[in-house]
Amino acid sequence: MIPVPRGEALRYLGCRGDGDQAAEALLDACIPAVEGAADPRWTAREVPLLLFPGGVRLGEWDVESRALRDHLEGCGSALLFAATLGVEVDRLIARGSAGHIAWAAGCQASAAALIEAVCDDACEQLSGRYPGLFLRPRFSPGYADFPLPCQKQLLSLLDAPRKIGLTATDACLLAPSKSVTAVVGLSSAPGKCHAGGCATCSKSNCAFRR
Repeated sequence: MIPVPRGEALRYLGCRGDGDQAAEALLDACIPAVEGAADPRWTAREVPLLLFPGGVRLGEWDVESRALRDHLEGCGSALLFAATLGVEVDRLIARGSAGHIAWAAGCQASAAALIEAVCDDACEQLSGRYPGLFLRPRFSPGYADFPLPCQKQLLSLLDAPRKIGLTATDACLLAPSKSVTAVVGLSSAPGKCHAGGCATCSKSNCAFRR
């Protein structure tokens, strides 16, 4: 089981540096609860990549997104990727939300840190399957001009509902909520590390930016 990165959980709680005893005590309770509830799963599929003006073709799927096209420039193919912590983490947070706001916030932060750690670990495993190639940072629907409704097609192409129990609501939100979908480029040339997030986000004034 991948542990919750405590420093990242503190960052998601808005803490900078050490010394917040209340936050530390909160995570002492929340981290074991989240780790106990989590059932991390992920899946990935390699597809051919074709760049065209204003977007990309991933296999037979055309996506209109200049940002995704620019992000995948220089890649020969791409991975469709999805990961989730499972429904029990959502249930844990929902139970805590009923009158226990601090507990729910601690579990939210712990789960957010854990799903990113799960994704990073999955990408490390995937990199071992492609010797000589480099994984680009994860680029998810909803980033920049990559349309959020693309969640559903991405999940369908991965058969994610059957394989890992991950679906999308009518509003294109992931269910379970502590989940990630993304496109990961495969390139013969090194680039930024595969742990996307702040590396691919232009929002420089974000409170959670590393």
